[in-house]
Amino acid sequence: MHCSWLIFIVSLPTHNSAGRMRVWRAIKALGCGVVRDGVYLLPYRPEFRQTLQLQAEDVIAGGGSAHILALDSENPEQQAIFEHFFDRSADYMKLVDNIRQISYLNLQAEDSAKLQKQVHRLRKEFEAIVLQDFFPGAAQEQAAVALEDLEHAINEHFSADEPHAVQHRIKRLQPKDYHNRIWATRQRPWVDRLASAWLIRRFIDPEARFIWLTAPDDCPAEALGFDFDGAAFTHVGAKVTFEVLLESFGLTKDAALNHLGALVHYLDAGGIPVLEAVGLETLINGMRQRWANDDELLAEAEKIFDAFYQAFLGND
Repeated sequence: MHCSWLIFIVSLPTHNSAGRMRVWRAIKALGCGVVRDGVYLLPYRPEFRQTLQLQAEDVIAGGGSAHILALDSENPEQQAIFEHFFDRSADYMKLVDNIRQISYLNLQAEDSAKLQKQVHRLRKEFEAIVLQDFFPGAAQEQAAVALEDLEHAINEHFSADEPHAVQHRIKRLQPKDYHNRIWATRQRPWVDRLASAWLIRRFIDPEARFIWLTAPDDCPAEALGFDFDGAAFTHVGAKVTFEVLLESFGLTKDAALNHLGALVHYLDAGGIPVLEAVGLETLINGMRQRWANDDELLAEAEKIFDAFYQAFLGND
């Protein structure tokens, strides 16, 4: 099996401690395998070579020496030895231990916000390891399953009414047939429900009125439900409710709405990270703490989504 590698050999004067620290931080950030002191290994990627070249120039400018070697290996035994330098099993094992420390038995004792923060931190740690796991195997899969099991247990315990994705073809609908309607979703809305309500009022039903349900079973027969099991609009396959509304009403040609949809999807269901996610998550968390009335919360959230949409119009 053919495999290409980069070997980075570096030496710096002992007095250049600042230069040593810069190089070490860069090597750690890249996920280099440490062959020995001053000798580092990476799978060949053009972006890795470019970064190593910048480090080499910095080292030479600081009075040291640096060499980048490219190695093509077709020897399975040699490849196995090289891959061993990138074994992340210990990192995954530590992560799984931390996941298990949040015992499912503690769900009764801990509050939702605290547990969500802990799980959010664990998810970020997992994603950081994955970025440097160039040869993933069973350890990554085991950690992913453990984390998903914990997230599922917490969601089942604290958000039993969260919608479960259904599998069916999304029908194309006309906004004019959905004007001046009552729309219903669960109370204390989070990002998907807030964004969906904004989308409904902004692009589908300008005169929409919203009611906030204590439980999905409380939904009036005349209301259009969204984002709960059995609702007219809810998760379909991998799509969150916001994305289902986009497709249902033919709004997917709007690049800014698609960008916003990707942002809502990541915050609501995970998946591919979106740059603006941290900012929007912080804003919504703050607004939920400040406004206990859901109508007032939506009114403020609409301003935020208007601003994000306007910004994405300028970028897309």
